Formats: sequence, C-alpha cells, structure tokens
Amino acid sequence: MKKIISLFILTFLIFSGSISAQKKGFYENVQKKNINKLLDDFNTFAGNADFDKYFDCFAEESTFIGTDATEVWNKKEFKEWAKPFFDKKTTWNFKSLKRNIYFSKDGNYAWFDEILDTQMKICRGSGVVEKIGGKWKVKQYVLSVTVPNEVVDEVTKIKAPIEDALIQKLKITK
Repeated sequence: MKKIISLFILTFLIFSGSISAQKKGFYENVQKKNINKLLDDFNTFAGNADFDKYFDCFAEESTFIGTDATEVWNKKEFKEWAKPFFDKKTTWNFKSLKRNIYFSKDGNYAWFDEILDTQMKICRGSGVVEKIGGKWKVKQYVLSVTVPNEVVDEVTKIKAPIEDALIQKLKITK
C-alpha cells in the first residue's frame, strides 16, 4: 500500500510540475508577443513622428540613454530634446532585425536586446520594460551604435579628440 501511495504522490508531483512549466511557457509566449508589439509600435511611432503615442510607450519614471556619452535623459528631458524632431517630422526610423526578451521571476519586468536597421546602419537597442497597470512600458532604453571589430581602431582615432576631453571632464567631476 505504501508503494502505491508513494507512486501516486510521485506521479502527482511530476504531473503538476509539468503543468506549471506549461503555464509559465504559455505566459512568457503571450507576454513576449505583447512586448514585441510594444517595441515594434515604439519604433513605428518614432518613424511616423507620432509624439504622443511614442512617449506613451515610456513609463512616467523612465530613462533614455542615447548614442552620445552625454545623452542620459529622464522622460521629461527626452521629450524636450525630441520635440523639435517630431514637430519637423525628422525623427528616426528603426526596424528590429533580431530581438531577445527575458523575464524576471515575478513576471513584472523584462529586459531585451535587439539589433536595429537604422539610418546609422546597425545599432543595438536594449532596455527594461515593466508591467504597469496591466500594460508593458519602457523603463529604460539604451541605443548604441555598433562598431565592427575590423574598424574599431579607425573609429577610436576619429572619436578620441572629442571623448578625451569628456573623459577629463568626467574625471574632474567624479
């Protein structure tokens, strides 16, 4: 009798574990679709110069980090910087070529990285999204210009005079 009960408990534990894994997989697949839509819309709204919809993708407390080392803005600052580009319809048009999405254990946060086709050629977008009021919002977005290894020495020489001055300034203010 003990063997039958033990077998029953073991079977139950294995079965319930696989159901839990299936639920988690289903949840992540649904949420990945939602996050992919958010990020695709985010890029489309920028390309269409739709200021309100673009900035609605951001959480109220969020950060945008641009390609220049000095570009670290909260939402309000980024809106102020970007407004003239949206007003003139001279915004950026990014298309995701490849995207990875990962989730926190509690499912309320996700982080992503993506390869983008842009006017600057290949860039990398990465960031964190948070589920707020049932909707995913961008908490942090980081845009980086990629540099192929074959030309990194040339690029370094070009940017050295500009960034050497910034390095010295940052060392002083540290």
